[in-house]
Parts: sequence; C-alpha cells; structure tokens
Amino acid sequence: MGERPYVLLSCAMSVDGYIDDGTPHRLLLSNDEDFDRVDAVRATCDAILVGAGTVRRDDPRLLVRSPERGRERAARGLPPSPAKVTLTATGDLDPNAAFFTAGDAEKIVYAAPAAVAKLAGRLGGAAEVVDAGAPDDGDGGGGDGGGGDGGDGGDTVDLGRVLSDLRGRGVRRLMVEGGTSVHTRFLREDLVDELHLVVAPFFVGDPAAPRFVLGGDFPRDRRRRMDLAEVRKMGDVTLLRYRLA
Repeated sequence: MGERPYVLLSCAMSVDGYIDDGTPHRLLLSNDEDFDRVDAVRATCDAILVGAGTVRRDDPRLLVRSPERGRERAARGLPPSPAKVTLTATGDLDPNAAFFTAGDAEKIVYAAPAAVAKLAGRLGGAAEVVDAGAPDDGDGGGGDGGGGDGGDGGDTVDLGRVLSDLRGRGVRRLMVEGGTSVHTRFLREDLVDELHLVVAPFFVGDPAAPRFVLGGDFPRDRRRRMDLAEVRKMGDVTLLRYRLA
C-alpha cells in the first residue's frame, strides 16, 4: 500500500456493543464531556472519514465545534476544520447533506468505478469525486459503510488506494468515525493505529441494531492483543484508548 496516514478510529457504543438502536432517531451514547473530547481530537487531525451510510442516516456536519480550536488551527495555517472524506460504492449521496453544505472544509468522495460519473454529475462542485475501485473490481456488489445502514461495506472501494491518495494530499492524521462496516473493514485490514472506544453504561439489546463491528477475522485477536494506553471516566461513560501500531 505504501505510506499512509496515522489512522485513529473513534466509536461510542453501549455496554453490549451497539452503536445505535432500531428507532429512526439517533441514539446518544455519550455526554457533553466526551463530545468536547472528540472535538479536541478532531482538531488534531487532517481529515475525518465516515461511510456514506453514516452521511445518509446521521447527516453529520463533521466540523470542529469549538471556535477557539478553529482559531488555533487557522493560526497554524490550517482550515478551521479537517477535510471531510466519505466512501461509496453506490453513489447514493445527497448534495444537500450537511457533509457537503456545512463549513468550508475540503470534501472528498472516494467511489467505486461504476458510481464515479453519476456521482460527479450529481454533486457538481460540492466535493471532489475520486475513483478508488479495487484492482479488477468491475461494478459488482458492496455498499456504503455507515452506522445503521444494514452493514453495507463499500467493498468495491479500495482502502489502500484511499489512504495512499489521502497521504499524497498531505493528510498525516486521519480520524475514522463510522459506521459499522467502515470500522470492520479498517480493523480487519489492520489499518488502525489507535482506537478510541467509549462505553455507555446501558444495554440496547436489539439484534437488528448496528454494532461496533461485524463478525469475521480480525488481526488483533487473542494472540495479538491491543495495548490499553488509557482508561478515562467521563461522567457515566468510559473511554478506553488502545494502541494498535
């Protein structure tokens, strides 16, 4: 794959491993103290990545919220918020989503080959669309990674290409914020250097709700454990920070 950014994967989940419930409304798994911590981490990054399913379901702004942190970034010659990045195999993205309309950050969409032309026409100048198809990909299955999206994984988007291209754009530190399929792919492909996992003290218990990751083989199994670097209590939630590099 070559040189790539440092990848920090961030997720909040219930104590039984769910990142949302089955209702149409977003489940809040964190609190104000942790939201501020996430904002501080965002401010240290060059780009934030989510799957297109997360863009559709949660409509995230993906901006640094603190004006002070935005000014500190500007003083270092950086835009107030990191670049926004998403992945899609289908091209099913709305140019009116907050991902595209909120803030002045650079927006990049990495798409499967079959979706590139359609998506470029649909988005116009709202974002740069980049062909990131896997070698000999064709235009077969896969979907868009996101929380609560039924597990679409954007499998026709090559994460190696995505990370190499981002590094070529000067992205040294990338924050990955979801959803389930994107988490799963980055962890299965051993592309995560640091994991921030916030645990909320309640159960969801809905087998149809999205989980932190899907099943499968992960390089970090019982034989190759992660290094627990920090445990932090923030009100009633707990941050577990792991090093994987």
